[in-house]
Amino acid sequence: MLTKRLLTIAILGAAAIIGFVVYVTSPVEQAGVSNTLTPNDPSVVALGKQVYTQNCASCHGANLEGQANWRQRDPNGYLPAPPHDETGHTWHHPDAYLFVMTKYGIEKMIGKAYPNNMPAYEGKLTDEEIIAALSFIKSTWPKHIQQKHDAITAQSSQ
Repeated sequence: MLTKRLLTIAILGAAAIIGFVVYVTSPVEQAGVSNTLTPNDPSVVALGKQVYTQNCASCHGANLEGQANWRQRDPNGYLPAPPHDETGHTWHHPDAYLFVMTKYGIEKMIGKAYPNNMPAYEGKLTDEEIIAALSFIKSTWPKHIQQKHDAITAQSSQ
């Protein structure tokens, strides 16, 4: 069990590093489009709620609760969709990682095939819609979790 947990942590850590590299070299960064989440902007959060409802809720839940047993692979090797509320791991990742993961998907981030059901939204959602959906998700977290996430994001940009 500990070995599986360490492997999962190593994979997530590697994905975060690769995601950051993809982000830094991506056209979004070069174009100067901000990927900073704005959970206190009511118009962004309202758009994000619509985007989330239409594109994310079918897997991650109408109340951001995720799918049952989201930490355990199914018989085909896929992990169920994790919750995006404070009980999940979404808030453990900086803004840039969340944006890149949503836009490009994990396979593009890590540069190889990886068993997952999360679609990439490049070409399906605009950058603004992605930021809005992520901002909506963050807006639902308790203030202390939002503050921890802010610190993670600040630390990642140093």
